[in-house]
Amino acid sequence: MSSNSRGAWGSRFGFVLAAAGSAVGLGHIWRFPYVTGENGGAAFVILYIACVFLIGVPILFAELSLGRHSHKNPVGAIKAIAPTGGWKYLGYLGVATGLFILSYYTLIAGWTFGYIFKTLLQNPLTFDEFSTNAPLNSLLYVVFLLMSIGVVYGGIRGGIERWSKILMPILPVILLFIIIYTLTLEGAMEGVRFYLRPDFSEITGETIMIALGQAFFANSLGMGAMITYGSYLDKKENIIAAGTTVVIFGIMISFLAGFAIFPAVFAMGKSPAEGAALVFVILPEIFEMMPGGILIGTLFFLLLAIAALTSAISLLEVPVAFLIDERKVRRKVATWLVGGVTLLFGIPSALSFGASDFFTHLPFWAGHSFFDLMDYIFGSVALPLGGMMFSIFVAWRWGMFGASKEVSLGNDKFIGIQSKVWGIILKYICPIVILLVLLNSIEVF
Repeated sequence: MSSNSRGAWGSRFGFVLAAAGSAVGLGHIWRFPYVTGENGGAAFVILYIACVFLIGVPILFAELSLGRHSHKNPVGAIKAIAPTGGWKYLGYLGVATGLFILSYYTLIAGWTFGYIFKTLLQNPLTFDEFSTNAPLNSLLYVVFLLMSIGVVYGGIRGGIERWSKILMPILPVILLFIIIYTLTLEGAMEGVRFYLRPDFSEITGETIMIALGQAFFANSLGMGAMITYGSYLDKKENIIAAGTTVVIFGIMISFLAGFAIFPAVFAMGKSPAEGAALVFVILPEIFEMMPGGILIGTLFFLLLAIAALTSAISLLEVPVAFLIDERKVRRKVATWLVGGVTLLFGIPSALSFGASDFFTHLPFWAGHSFFDLMDYIFGSVALPLGGMMFSIFVAWRWGMFGASKEVSLGNDKFIGIQSKVWGIILKYICPIVILLVLLNSIEVF
């Protein structure tokens, strides 16, 4: 199946917005502010940005070049270079990781969608009541999944690229509006100081591991999304320029998200180290206390829902592209098939917050929930494992000569020292550092 019949980006701008949308999900706007709050503020932000450029960018280039070289999904991309042997299972891992992360990610994405209306209508439900309401959770899950299916169903240009061009420019506009408002609150400057004045005594070995993990998870690496998106790139496109733009856009959104949240947190006398509850428990309380908080809260959860949707689209596209390429299934059929499997695995996650005692306290998983099990296997283990193996595959199996040649097709300056530095990082630094992240995520340290 040629690259034309499976789809292609209409422009570099369309690709950049789609790839940025994949990366700029809940990881940037939900997770980044709370891990920053838990890990000392400004010093963590600097550490995170360093990790993105040292580890995230080289792997992003590797995944994009692998996808464009083959014009295939993760399985097809690996088979194009290593048609025999066990490497193809790395491709299957990428496809499975995208699918199963989508199955539980859609639940949190559904919450962001539900909170738009909860905030607007001033519904008094607490987060515990909201998250244990099985009919409501199931409805929000299905609605959000259908929205994702609707975009992917439309194809590359007519679906993913078209909606990325509409949704992605809205993100910074909403963020800037919220920032301008929260900076006018009394006590907001305390939050700005926390966010911009680094205290490097806060940095520990664990903080470095968390920053590395965040850099990895927030840029859609290790799950085949960037290989798949890269497969729709034209050979004349500059992978270095496009990939760097995607990363910078993601850092900008993360940075702005912190600016939108921390001034409000400090102005209202709350702690920045509230953890994962910051967005769904603490912020709604803050919005209630604020003058004009209903509007700001509604806009904030609209922002979260848009970010979640652009990421969910890329997660869905990975297994859809696999079915199109490897099984010759038509896009429209493939999209519904993947959507059905996602729903099948998603329902237990939706019941994992008290609606079902079995799925909330799995007897074979030390009483943790089904949601926790999925996030541990695919979010904490499969993602870094996939990223490490993709970097090893590109650097050692494909080889830096072939990978650099692919990158240089759209950038003839990518030779000599640039290529050599990329090779050293991809061959040695990335696998070692990601192995440390992986060992940390399974609590070896």
